Amino acid sequence: MTTSFGASVSFLNDPKLQIPTFHGFKSASASTSLTLTRNVFSLPSPTRSLSLIRAVSTPAKPQTATEKRSKVEIFKEQSNFIRYPLNEELLTDAPNINEPATQLIKFHGSYQQYNRDERGSRTYSFMLRTKNPCGRVPNRLYLTMDDLADQFGIGTLRLTTRQTFQLHGVPKKDLKTVMSTIIQNMGSTLGACGDLNRNVLAPAAPFVRKDYLFAQQTADNIAALLTPQSGFYYDIWVDGERVLSAEPPEVVQARNDNSHGTNFTDSPEPIYGTQFLPRKFKIAVTVPTDNSVDLLTNDIGVVVVTDEAGEPQGFNIYVGGGMGRTHRLETTFPRLAEPLGYVPKEDILYAVKAIVVTQRENGRRDDRKYSRMKYLISSWGIEKFRSVVEQYYGKKFEPFRELPEWEFKSHLGWHQQGDGSLFCGLHVDSGRIGGKMKKTLREVIEKYNLNVRITPNQNIILTDIRASWKRPITTALAQAGLLQPRFVDPLNITAMACPAFPLCPLAITEAERGIPDILKRIRAVFEKVGLKYNESVVVRITGCPNGCARPYMAELGLVGDGPNSYQIWLGGNKNQTSLAQTFLDKVKILDLEKVLEPLFYHWKQKRHSKESFGDFTTRIGFEKLKEYIEKWDGPVAPARHNLRLFADKDTYEAVEKLAKLQNKSAHQLAMDVIRNFVAANQNGKSE
Repeated sequence: MTTSFGASVSFLNDPKLQIPTFHGFKSASASTSLTLTRNVFSLPSPTRSLSLIRAVSTPAKPQTATEKRSKVEIFKEQSNFIRYPLNEELLTDAPNINEPATQLIKFHGSYQQYNRDERGSRTYSFMLRTKNPCGRVPNRLYLTMDDLADQFGIGTLRLTTRQTFQLHGVPKKDLKTVMSTIIQNMGSTLGACGDLNRNVLAPAAPFVRKDYLFAQQTADNIAALLTPQSGFYYDIWVDGERVLSAEPPEVVQARNDNSHGTNFTDSPEPIYGTQFLPRKFKIAVTVPTDNSVDLLTNDIGVVVVTDEAGEPQGFNIYVGGGMGRTHRLETTFPRLAEPLGYVPKEDILYAVKAIVVTQRENGRRDDRKYSRMKYLISSWGIEKFRSVVEQYYGKKFEPFRELPEWEFKSHLGWHQQGDGSLFCGLHVDSGRIGGKMKKTLREVIEKYNLNVRITPNQNIILTDIRASWKRPITTALAQAGLLQPRFVDPLNITAMACPAFPLCPLAITEAERGIPDILKRIRAVFEKVGLKYNESVVVRITGCPNGCARPYMAELGLVGDGPNSYQIWLGGNKNQTSLAQTFLDKVKILDLEKVLEPLFYHWKQKRHSKESFGDFTTRIGFEKLKEYIEKWDGPVAPARHNLRLFADKDTYEAVEKLAKLQNKSAHQLAMDVIRNFVAANQNGKSE
């Protein structure tokens, strides 16, 4: 029996051992057929403890006579490992490329786009996305990207929610020049898009601490493990000249290990084969408490576990997160990752590889709306998924280790790195660097020879700063509008938006271009209902339901669902551990205040002590919130009385001291005492 992917299964005498041998995916376009065979009898890796390997078999994939496949699967199969017809299309005089090439160029880190503000003929260009594990950007690469934006792009750089650069507006004729320049200057775009592992996230903060350094090293190793090996990227952009640094031996060993039937042997792509993955795949690594990476939104979330002395011992692994969905199709949904298990530190690459292979073999390839791993886990359940992964891993996962509560950490402002140097985290609205900001950043980064980190919240961190440079750097940045976080509106600090119009072909309405005005309107509503300036909510806006700015984790998520219209999501929290839910559909942009005024007013009036907006909306319930909106007549204006509460400084200081014990101001405590006294008299309770 043979599947449509060319897989045949041999059954040994023991019916419990069903070990598949894959004879591969033949490329219809290749001049020679490639036989990709799984050698399941390879010896285990010598450095892994044999005593821990359990008697588990490699799972056999269910077989059907025919399997429907999406168009993209056919393109991949016929592409000679992501080369054809892209290599031919790039040589034509046309400003665009054909449909198969449009799908394939994503694997190279680029999307074909056109200006949707134009009417009539289309002006095509390409967006390039870099791949920067941990968001790490060497000085030389930053300066190169800055130059390329001016010479070949639209004059701006964009920081993404996956710690990468996006360069917009590159003409097709300049693609090879731009790509080769990035490669030759310590950069890469390989796998930044497409059906394979995307950029691996890790906390961007350059703390010289064992756990942070280990998380970042692990992210680098996972990125290297899952980088395509067949050379298609270098063949097309630098004529086959590979520009690679030496890989750690543990990465090479884990990639080549085929003890449990994970690999296509004798294949240019031992992990991916000719078909690669069913869909994009996202991984994040972090340390306990630091949820700057939105851990639970990833296909795999990896958390460093240390002992009492701070020495890394292993990893907790989460699986099954993902944001994308389709409007009015309830079978598509955002999902949070859930615990899979714990592995010792020496096994993390093998465990990640086993999870990826489980998705490769079982993820849906017929309908791309359901191809993410979250749908496989939702269908199977976590127990079955764990069981199958363990067969590729060769071991049982250990029980999850206990973790402290998660916190969102922006890493903005000035901080000690721990090695005598400083780093400075800078807020960038929607991640868009342009104009005077771009010019000044370049001057500072070039003058002081600084390295850079990009955060998962579209911000930038300047690293390795000497203490004596702090004052001149702060002054230069402030003059360009790059302010310290205490001078930035708290609403802006946590807000995110996707690019949307004019270049994203999927956008239904505005996001990046619309968010500045929306945040100003939210601030005005805050002031109208009496909320203080230092109070905030997490706002995220996307132009379509794909969720690139992760709106489904926001306290207030706006998801484009029509021209100048948004679906409103409520219920996420500040620490990014709770999934928001759909609250209202088709809210016109002009009607936002009609929804937000009553919600924010009742939050102020009825919240528990320190209760966030997201937690409040969850506690109250959507039915009651909609009732607030329906009955809204505007906020009740507070009575204004010019009362002087304190006649002397000593009384004020005494009351202030008492007030701090209750987390109040002196004025608030005094007013509470007066109100209680008046209420007691009115009720005849005064003694």
